Amino acid sequence: MLLGTALVIAAKDLRIEWRHRTAFTTAVLFAVLVLLVAVFAHDGATIQLRDLGPSVLWVVLSLSTLVTLNRAFLLERENRALDGILMAPVSATALFWGKWLANLVLVVVVMVVAIPLWMIFFNIEPSLRIFGVGAVALLAAAGFTAPGTLFSAMAVRTRFAELLLPVLLLPFLIPPLFFAAQATTQLLADAPIGELWGWLRLLALYDIAFLALAAMLFPAVMDQ
Repeated sequence: MLLGTALVIAAKDLRIEWRHRTAFTTAVLFAVLVLLVAVFAHDGATIQLRDLGPSVLWVVLSLSTLVTLNRAFLLERENRALDGILMAPVSATALFWGKWLANLVLVVVVMVVAIPLWMIFFNIEPSLRIFGVGAVALLAAAGFTAPGTLFSAMAVRTRFAELLLPVLLLPFLIPPLFFAAQATTQLLADAPIGELWGWLRLLALYDIAFLALAAMLFPAVMDQ
């Protein structure tokens, strides 16, 4: 029952985004802009684009995630649609998992577009290591969207939701951002799997901890 309700909520959000494509288009354009700024602003005499690549990738993906999450509950704020959802026989826990799943799908789609562009701009050669980068991106996306969904629900009830969400969320993006950047650097450097495994384990533990914590706190946020 919980899973079915969550899937219905996620499908509803994804259908709305498919019609308008506002969050997706904005996030992709933002990612392209940041990539272009990084490429043209770097000093080729002191650092190579390839060495700069892992850091820029995760700055781009984390900021694009913020742009995407800003839209998570804004549609429900219009015409008090969120109150209508809460009055329906739907548990707040199912609402969290549905929203988290929709946010995760949107963030992953943005990453699927941004990573090939990053490879082109930063001269990253196609190889099996890119699949590893994609797996790290998927783990990081789960970590980004867990607290992001919770804070989106908190911020949407305020007048300055678009400004409040980055302030609340950015401190919680730092750990998964650091773990993912380190794992990406190790992947691109062909480091032994032992060195990579430690960062992946930390990233997975972060995902599990914050998914559980956000799911527990979400009903209390909705009751306020």
